[in-house]
Amino acid sequence: MDEDITRCPNALEEAGRALGCQGCPGQALCQAQGGPDPKQTALNIRMKAIKHKILVMSGKGGVGKSTLAASLVVRLSRRGPVAALDTDICGPSLPRLLAVDGADIISTPWGWKPPISSLGGVRVLSVGSMLPSDESSVALRGPRKTHLIRSMLADTLWGRLSYLVIDTPPGTSDEHLSLAKLLRETRPDGVVLVTTPQDLACGVVRRQITFCRKVGLHILGLVENMADFVCPCCQERYRLFADD
Repeated sequence: MDEDITRCPNALEEAGRALGCQGCPGQALCQAQGGPDPKQTALNIRMKAIKHKILVMSGKGGVGKSTLAASLVVRLSRRGPVAALDTDICGPSLPRLLAVDGADIISTPWGWKPPISSLGGVRVLSVGSMLPSDESSVALRGPRKTHLIRSMLADTLWGRLSYLVIDTPPGTSDEHLSLAKLLRETRPDGVVLVTTPQDLACGVVRRQITFCRKVGLHILGLVENMADFVCPCCQERYRLFADD
């Protein structure tokens, strides 16, 4: 199957009927109007006001993506206004890491106003700020995830930013395909990949690299987490995972 499922069809007669349209929240609208999703225009306007857009990805879970994303936005906040978007719908972590857990998202006539972290004044948008409690779970099918991510990008008062860092869940699934498609026209800078030294994790991250190349996402770099342990007493460095 060679069709690019992340790209909207160019031919009007295929709008809402092509393979890549299956599961898209705007499918019925495209079928009725014979054109692309009109909300994409609003999303593009929001995103074009942001100078740099960076995605943090890893096919493997538990390698430290969210920790890296949080550290990255705090560091980048020294260069200008920065925001963080948490697209890990089922396991949001950024509200706790960026000290906005318990803070509410404010709904205004012009869009969502995300909480602002005391750590560098970073704006943080996450599903975690939409849940009634820390024990609440999220169970959404693919099309609803796509609709929510699109709303988070298009309906948020991001303003003019130097950087938007997007934290993603493990894998190469609905969230990743949605981001690649929704951001295509505004050209994100690329992806920072995260791994740990084990062969198991590295093998999964290799598949993530293949995914990024297939959907046209530039790879900015690779971060290896949890490689060494430094003894707090003698300062000797130990490899956490033996090479053999």
